[in-house]
Amino acid sequence: MEFSNLHEILRNLYVQMMPLCSNMAGVAKGIAGLGALFYVAVRVWQSLARAEPIDVYPMLRPFAIGLCIMFFPTIVLGTINSILSPVVRGTHQMLEGQTMDMNKYRQQKDELEYQAMMRNPETAYLVSNEEFDKQLEELGWSPGDMVTMTGMYIERGMYQMKKSIRDWFRELLELLFAAAALVIDTIRTFFLIVLAILGPIAFAISVWDGFQSSLTQWICRYVSVYLWLPVSDLFSSVLAKIQVLMLQNDISELQNNPNFSIEASNGVYIIFMIIGIIGYFTIPTVANWIIQAGGMGNYNRNVNSVASKTGSVAGGAAGAAAGNVTGRLLGK
Repeated sequence: MEFSNLHEILRNLYVQMMPLCSNMAGVAKGIAGLGALFYVAVRVWQSLARAEPIDVYPMLRPFAIGLCIMFFPTIVLGTINSILSPVVRGTHQMLEGQTMDMNKYRQQKDELEYQAMMRNPETAYLVSNEEFDKQLEELGWSPGDMVTMTGMYIERGMYQMKKSIRDWFRELLELLFAAAALVIDTIRTFFLIVLAILGPIAFAISVWDGFQSSLTQWICRYVSVYLWLPVSDLFSSVLAKIQVLMLQNDISELQNNPNFSIEASNGVYIIFMIIGIIGYFTIPTVANWIIQAGGMGNYNRNVNSVASKTGSVAGGAAGAAAGNVTGRLLGK
């Protein structure tokens, strides 16, 4: 199953869990009704005790909140999601455009790498079985030719081993990169579901005096968590754009510079993937910059801790893989 399908499953999960908000509406109505009774009674008693006219407008607040609780999925969630969904669609379109460009340039770079290896007679047999067989047929059976043949087999085997290890490690980093995005999306979906299902309770508690801030805090947290997805798409778009620029530079060098090092380019790509994995875990912090939501500091600290540990593991694995390859080559 592709990661895009998993993200789609998470979106469907959120939609399917929304009807559960109605189950909490009954409890929330009772809490809000009792809170509205005390809310109105206290203000009427204060006005009568002070011999002042009763101000009706502030007393409409609990009734407005009660209407929001009664039609919570439509009025509250529907309104917020309708306002924020264009932002999600816009950032996702940006990501799709950059990803298509990246795939196109990556295919072009792979073709140029193959052509560059084939143009050099000293490296053509490393990537082409036909060229390898052709050069073997040109050799005789003299002792010098046997030594040359043995060296060709060793060099071809070392090249294939090195390429296999590099491709394996690159695929591992790409897997971790996609997994980081899936982790952020999974936690985001979980937070949104919890906030949506218990939202009527938060609205009902906000009717009581002293708990009015719970209403604004719920809205701020819901919007902040909802923005994780567009921020993630923007971050992925930036990473894809950087990869496009790197691929364009590599393509230009392959076309114009015969001494261009392909190995150095692949090393930079691996380092870039490690940076991207760490950067994914800063998305909650960036979303919290857009709209300030209190009470999420501990989560952000935990996310940053996980990011640093993930970067250390990826960097350690990169060093271990490079050291293993170097040690084998020097040993031979």
